[in-house]
Amino acid sequence: MLIARRHPLVLQAAGPFWRCASMAIALGVLAPVLVLAWLALGSGVAHWGPLFAHVLPRAALNTALLLAGVGALVLVIGTGCAWLVTACDFPGRRVLNWALLLPLAMPTYIVAFAYLDLLHPIGPVQGAIRWALGFDSPRQFRLPDLRSMPGAIFVLGFVLYPYVYMTARAMFMTQPAHLMEAARTLGESRGGAFFRVALPLARPALAVGLSLALLETLNDIGASEFLGVNTLTVAVYTTWITRSDLAGAAQIACAMLFVVVALVWLERNGRRHQRFGSAQRMRAMQPRRLHGAAAWLATATASLPVLIGFVAPALYLIWESAKRLRQGGGVSQGLLASLGNTITLAAGVTVAAVAAGLVVAWATRSQGSRPNRARWQARAATLGYALPGTVLAIGLLTPALAFDAALASVLGLQGLPLMGAGIVLVAACAIRFLAMPVGGIEAGLARIPPAIEQASRLLGETSGGTLRRVHLPLLQPAIATGALLVFVDAMKELPATLLLRPANFDTLATWLYAEAARGTYEEGAIAALAIVAAGLLPVVLLARNQLGTPTTLPAVET
Repeated sequence: MLIARRHPLVLQAAGPFWRCASMAIALGVLAPVLVLAWLALGSGVAHWGPLFAHVLPRAALNTALLLAGVGALVLVIGTGCAWLVTACDFPGRRVLNWALLLPLAMPTYIVAFAYLDLLHPIGPVQGAIRWALGFDSPRQFRLPDLRSMPGAIFVLGFVLYPYVYMTARAMFMTQPAHLMEAARTLGESRGGAFFRVALPLARPALAVGLSLALLETLNDIGASEFLGVNTLTVAVYTTWITRSDLAGAAQIACAMLFVVVALVWLERNGRRHQRFGSAQRMRAMQPRRLHGAAAWLATATASLPVLIGFVAPALYLIWESAKRLRQGGGVSQGLLASLGNTITLAAGVTVAAVAAGLVVAWATRSQGSRPNRARWQARAATLGYALPGTVLAIGLLTPALAFDAALASVLGLQGLPLMGAGIVLVAACAIRFLAMPVGGIEAGLARIPPAIEQASRLLGETSGGTLRRVHLPLLQPAIATGALLVFVDAMKELPATLLLRPANFDTLATWLYAEAARGTYEEGAIAALAIVAAGLLPVVLLARNQLGTPTTLPAVET
């Protein structure tokens, strides 16, 4: 007992290796941003004139309109569906509870790819409508062109609303029932109680989900380009690839960083306003049973986002893939090679990201008396998720080329060894998805009592030995979940892969991008279906965590 009083259970500071490694990872994540600023400012003002005159105004306006439209759509769909499945009981509610997450398995560029064919003037949807109306030609009747700003908002909104749905539903589930009952007792209608009580309490969660959806919108390149919307991300790609103007692309990417900073501020501000009340356990809100037409209307309303965002594109991909196989086309060797490249790339990114995430999380856990230093390293290491893939690619390109040239000179090699081997692409994707393993492993470490670690250190074990022999066995679920999320997101990544891939190196995402550009939908459908099948794995994990509805609450969130 005397020892316990003189030596409280505090965590020992990590050794120099862990501190230096964590700082190196944090600086590595920040390096692309610093290089990007150096490229933009060091290229002179000659580039800025044409950019401000011809490129930035249109691209910035399109980006602002796209973000505003997608933001409004995901808020309406995500919040509405979250409240519907939380506050009401209707036929199919248990299935829709998790089915509303399914669009997360669909990358935006795949949904755009599918709907471009489905809603084509001579496609199946418009053909069926003309048949029902008795028309014979597209000249007699045709829907508005999907290749437009409203089309892009429609596609992105119905794919990205689950970000708001997840956060809003979690908040609605934790709101105690007596708050809504008090509002109803004071004369408020159900709608009034929702808008004046439930919705204001959910604003922090809505801000977090909205910022995530908008960051994904800003990172998108495939859907925007397919649908003819010239956003800042598309402008970066075309300026670099089509015009071979790296300095101009860097300057546009710097303009994108202002949008990223605003979205990150929105997310941080939303979290800052989260407060917790007393720890008294309170009764959760019970769903109200709907009957008759109202029940079936609720089922149809909640089903519509799932049908548009997942079911229709998935059925299209299955149909087109089966048609390709029925016609004897089979799977081409190029597609098989792209599948192998995708798995190799995703495995490399997963290993790098999980290893780096483990280092950062362990250094943060073991900083002891220097929590502020550890906190900035962890935050810096997770900033990559907020950076669009195009921004990361441009920021990494210049130092990678310089290092490649020096390495080739020293080793007497030809070409670019790091770029050619895909190491730069792996580094870019690892930086982008590092937040997932860092967050998961930090959460796993938080569940391990400090007393276990302290006992190991008192028995003479080093910090690394404690991690290897004590914590790693306990962290296996958190590491496995983080690895799965990184692996699937690396399979779907398009912007960074397009810009940093080695020559003659295609992944499923870039293969689909090329097939869509050529208009060969059957071959692209097989690649898209493989990506969607892989994307279902993390959605299953999310659905398992979303299904439980608490009957009592540990705290009141205000």
